[in-house]
Formats: sequence, structure tokens, C-alpha cells
Amino acid sequence: MRFGSTLRKNIYPPWKASYIDYDKLKKLLKESDANDDEDDVWTSEDESAFVDELVNVQLEKVHQFQTEMSQKLRDRTTACEKKLEPLAVGLKADKGKETEESSSSGNGALKPEVSPEERKKLLHGVLGELDNITKETNELEKYSRINYTAFFKATKKHDRIRGDSYKLRPFLESRLTALPLNTEDYSPLLYRLSAMYSFVRQSLEGKAQEALSFGEELSGGESFTSHKFWVHLDNLLEVKTVILRRLPVLVYNPQTSKIAEGSQRDPTLTSIYFDNPKFSLYTDKVNHTPEAASLRLRWYGQLSEQPDITFEKKVIKDGDASEEQRFSIKDKYVQSFVEGKYKMEKSVQKLENRAGEDTQEVDSFKKAVDDIQSFIKENNLQPVLRANYTRTAFQIPGDDRVRISVDTNLALIREDALDADRPCREPDDWHRRDIDGGQMEYPFKAIRKGEINRFPFALLEIKTKGMKKYEWINDLMDSHLVKSAPRFSKFVHGVALLFEDNVNTFPFWLNDVDTDIRREPQQAFEEEQERKLKAAEDDFAVGSLFGARASPSYRPSVASPVGSPAAGATAASYSARKASVPNPSPLADLAENGKGNEEPDSDEEGAQATVWEDRSTGLGSLFPSFSSSKYAQSRQKQRKVQLPPGIRHPGIWIKDQGPVRVEAKVWLANQRTFIKWQHVSVLLASLSFGLYSAAGETNNVARALAVAYTAVAAFSLAWGWGIYMYRNRLIRERSGKDFDNVYGPLIVCGGLIFALILNFVFKYQAIRNNDRANGHHPINNATISVGQERIELM
Repeated sequence: MRFGSTLRKNIYPPWKASYIDYDKLKKLLKESDANDDEDDVWTSEDESAFVDELVNVQLEKVHQFQTEMSQKLRDRTTACEKKLEPLAVGLKADKGKETEESSSSGNGALKPEVSPEERKKLLHGVLGELDNITKETNELEKYSRINYTAFFKATKKHDRIRGDSYKLRPFLESRLTALPLNTEDYSPLLYRLSAMYSFVRQSLEGKAQEALSFGEELSGGESFTSHKFWVHLDNLLEVKTVILRRLPVLVYNPQTSKIAEGSQRDPTLTSIYFDNPKFSLYTDKVNHTPEAASLRLRWYGQLSEQPDITFEKKVIKDGDASEEQRFSIKDKYVQSFVEGKYKMEKSVQKLENRAGEDTQEVDSFKKAVDDIQSFIKENNLQPVLRANYTRTAFQIPGDDRVRISVDTNLALIREDALDADRPCREPDDWHRRDIDGGQMEYPFKAIRKGEINRFPFALLEIKTKGMKKYEWINDLMDSHLVKSAPRFSKFVHGVALLFEDNVNTFPFWLNDVDTDIRREPQQAFEEEQERKLKAAEDDFAVGSLFGARASPSYRPSVASPVGSPAAGATAASYSARKASVPNPSPLADLAENGKGNEEPDSDEEGAQATVWEDRSTGLGSLFPSFSSSKYAQSRQKQRKVQLPPGIRHPGIWIKDQGPVRVEAKVWLANQRTFIKWQHVSVLLASLSFGLYSAAGETNNVARALAVAYTAVAAFSLAWGWGIYMYRNRLIRERSGKDFDNVYGPLIVCGGLIFALILNFVFKYQAIRNNDRANGHHPINNATISVGQERIELM
């Protein structure tokens, strides 16, 4: 289908005037005259008029409309949030409990009660507005994509017909950098809409509002979170060394022996992707169609080495979740399997002989074979694209919590037979014999121009399992060494470049390939801070309905002193510099003032991982109010500061949502402290019992001291148990209170010192009384004794 027809079918009627005028561009290009050589006259004025209309008039019109519409959608979302404020949890002050903090933040006044009829009418009205916003957000994403494709199509048509002296493609890419159509991230807006949908539904159903928790879905810890990046070749070695400090290289060993050679090269991977002549799989993947599927063959090394070939089918579910089916197949059976003549009978028979006929493994294998073969037949699939690349994998053997791969030397090669006159492969074969038979390797110099595209960057993919955060991974992802490419696909990129005449939609990253992705470290840092600041604003908006910050889009790189956003952090200093930001993030203020740059060690992550260590000594540790430590200062700051007008306490922190996850060493540290207290108790009890037994019935002093030591031992036992249970409760509640307590050790030490002083006083008094009873002065007797001893020595 011609792109003009595709554009007309995808136009959203209310925005018809804001789309690119593709027909006008075709008229300016004089495409009909170009087909008639006699009347073909293309002047510099024609060139100037076309370029001005394309990159100045049309591009500016589309960019301005997208920017204005995005802002309008955000403003309409904010208006809906304000409408729901009278009903939101945490926005009404408790009757009779107007605290100083609430009055300082402007939230001390009681909200007027809303009648049930008005409440229901308000909720239904907001629900209808949310539906409109959601619909227009989806249409705006389609608007950006179809116009983005239109500009490339018009530029390609110009370069093909009128590009003998001037190529317009590089100029368009530079203009798209200045007026981008692909930088809008709708995820924060969708999170805000999702929060309001949830709030409205719960309110209409009469349920109590609960804080959103995005961690529940991953509580099992079995799913992977994937991050994709581009790496410039100048930064590739530095990126690898950063990873090597934490993870070893995972050596691929194709041999049957268990020992891999140390000089072994990184393996070369080959993937052959399937699609039909209409490229429906590609279109579904680019447009993020629900249940979009892809199919490929994959193997390591050269095909002449008879490697294991894997058939893989992946279906994208809601969000970024996916469902995969795969099985191994020999190269001699691939073509007959694709044609439907072979159903893996031999493999099924071997599996049944080994595992039994009715096992789950056999059923799963049969289902994968049937589903993939039916998928090929129903969609008329054939091999269309080959991706060849070298992979370096980093992973601790046996530990898949962190998996990192770096793909280099990526070559995308046509593998189709769409052109019957000049097929790239034989129509009755499943792969190109000239590549596999000739054992070609990168850079594939023998491949004809137009059939190959060499990707200029390396591809970095980071997969983490579970909810644990790794400080060094976050630092790498936020650094200037990498460029984020969240939805990059080798299959999509290869089809978009090698089959651009066959497809009518392009991925957004296409114009970034020819740009320099290297950045200065300071520039990367500033961009990251701006992104986090914007994400913090969206977090506040999402959590305002539930009294909690619920958006998962923001994970700060700087930690607050007690593991939560600093409720008392001053936002006025940052807002003075960022006047355009309505609700600055307290964490951004910490980073600005240099107070939040010290983070806890990554090994201390857990429920209490963000509690700072108080390193004060001397009197400062006994009297925190006079301490100069970072921890004490941060606690004082929280107590003294007042929230700016319009900013309120969130009520429930992100850290308090979801199930409690505490590392074992946190529990063991509490138990270890309890055992130390019991050790002290046993020592004191043993001392008191021994003293009491040796004193006899006449030594009342020793008996009294034994009783005193017993009392101190009993106090140590009770104090240790009480502190153990108290800290256990703080851990379970994820409290931000102080864990240290100096009163117990002071009481025990004071009691022991007091008992020793009494022991000395009583003993000295007993000696004096004994000497007086014998009629001798203690000092004279001592002198005489010394004198007598001296005489004896002489």
C-alpha cells in the first residue's frame, strides 16, 4: 500500500489540519513531471520551496502541535487531580488534630464535606474526562509516529527523484534533533492516569482507598527487568572494565569437555527472523500492538560446525512481559518443518523414551512445535532478515540475578526472496548458502550494497532479577558512557533500513543512528538530574490521591537520612533557581546542597539499608542535639524545618508499601546484640552467686554486694530482651526511628561502678573498725610494721 493511503487512513479527524500535508509536498516535488523527461524542469527555486515547506513549515507545525497537545494533556490530568482533592485520602485535616506541620503547609483548614450525590457526580465526571485523556494520549502517540514516518518517506522520495545534486536526508535528521518528535515519554502521565482510575473505581465501589504498590507484581522475584543501551565504540572498553570489576565474563564452551580454553573468542550469534511480504509482524512490533509476536532461528558459531539451532517464538503481553516458546531442531529438518512436512516426530519419540509419554516436558514440547508450525502457516511466514553479532556475556556462574551482555559487530543482512527476479536466498531454502557455505564473517565484504547494514554502535543489555537495586548498575546506566535505547530491536531496525520501501512505519530511534551519541560527563549528570526532578513531580501527583508516592518511575540516586524522602528538606532554595517547577523534590534539594551525596553501601540494601551510620564520638554520641555528625544534623533539620506552602507530608512512604523484605544480616545483627546482653547477664549472675557463696553467714557486706550484682544481672537480662523485641518491631514496621540506645549500657556500667565503690567503702570501713577495736591507729600500726620489717631486713 502506498504511504499516502496509509496516512489518510491513520488520521485522527479532530486533528486533521495538524498532520503533515503530504499531498502538498508531492506537488512541490513535481513527481508527475519527473516521470516525463521532456517536461522535467527542477530549479533551485523549486528545491528551496520544497525544503522550506518540509523542514520549516510542516516540521514546525507538527512539532508545535505535539508539544502543545502534550502540555494540554498534562494540564487536564492535573485538573482532574484537583477535582478529586476533596475526596482524597490525607488531604482532609483530622478534626481536633490540627498540627503545627499541617498549618505551616497550608493544609490545616478543614475541607467542606461533599454530599453523596455530589460525590458520585464528581467521580463520574472525572471518569469520563480520564477516558478522553487516555484516548487522546494514545492518538497523540500514533500522531507522532505516522508524521515521523511521513517526513522520512517524503525525504526519501526527494532523494530518489531530485537528489542528484543535493541529498536531503542528513539535513532532515539534523532538524529532527532540534525539533524532535520522539522524545516524549508518556509513562509518567499514564501512571498518574492509572492512579486516578484506581481511586475513582474504589470510590464508586465504596472501598477504602489503599496506597498503590507497584512492587506486589514482582514479589516473587522471578521476573527480569531489562534495560537496553547503545555504546559508542570509543567508550566500549571503559564500559567493559566497569562491568568486569563486578561480574566475570561468562565463557561459552561449545565442546563437550567441561574445561573451556582461556584464549577462546567471544561467540558469534546468528538470528534469522521471519515475517511475511506485508511485514505484519514488524508493523505490530513497531506499533506496540497487544499480543505482538516474533519468530526467529538462532545458533552459535558457523552453521558448518553443526551447532544446536533453536526455534524461538516470543509474544509480548501487557506491559513489557513476554511469553516464549522454543525447541531445538537440526538444520536438515528446518526447511521441511517450515513447509509443514515434518512435525519433529523423531525428537518427540526420543523425548518420550527418555521422560515417558505423559510427562509435562513432552506435552510442553509438543505444544511448542504445534504452535510455532501453525503460526508459520497462518501468517505465511518466511525468513526475511539475518542478524549476525559477537556477544560478550557477564554473569556469576550459577547466579542469574544480574546478567549483562554486550553485542558488537552487528550486521543486519537481507535473507528474503521477495524479489523473484533477484532473490537474496533461494526460495526453496531457509537460509543463504553464500554466507553459511562460504563461512563469511564480519564485515561480510562480499555482500552486495543494499543487502547489508552494519550497526555503528555496540548494544548493552542489563537484566536484573528481583527487587534488589545495585548502586554500580545505576551509576553505569546514568553515566555518559551509554545512551538509553529502551525498545530497540535488531529485527525492527534491520527491516526499517533494508526494507524501507515495503513498510509504512518507522521506529523513533532511526534518526539517532547517524548522530554522535557521546556526551560530556557534566552534561549527562545535568540531564539525569532534570529527569529525576520531573519524575519526582509526577510521583507527588500520583501519590496525592492516596497519601503516598506510588509511581515507580522515580528511584532517586541520593538517599535521605532515614530511608524516606526527607520530609523536612527545604524546597524553597531549589525553587528559587527552578522557578518553573511547581513542586520541587526534597531529594533534589539534598543533591543541590551537597547533603545527599553519600549513599549507604550497596551490600547494606534491605528494609533498613538507608539508615545512616552515626559516626560521632564523645559527648556527641550521648547528646545528639550537640552532635556534629551527618545523621544528627539531618535529624535536627527534619525537626526544625517547615514545609513550604502547598507541600504536605505524603503520609505513607514508598518504602512502607508492599511486603517486608529484610536481609538476613539485619535480623542476625539484632539477635547478636541480644546474645551479648545475655552474656553480660550470665557473667554478672555467676559473679554474684560465687560471691554470695564465699561470703559466709557473717560477712554481710559481701552478701549485700552479691545481691546488688544479682540485681544488675537481672536488669541486663530484662533490658536485652526488651531492646531485642523493640528493634524487632521497628524492623517489621520499617520505621525510621533510631535503633541506638545508650541508656541501658549506662545503667549497667553505673551500677557496676556504684557496687565497686560501695565494696571499697565497706571494706575500708571494716578495716578501720577492726583496728580501732584492737586499740591501734591504722596509720601508726602501718608505720611500726614497716619499721619492724625494715629492721628485720637489716
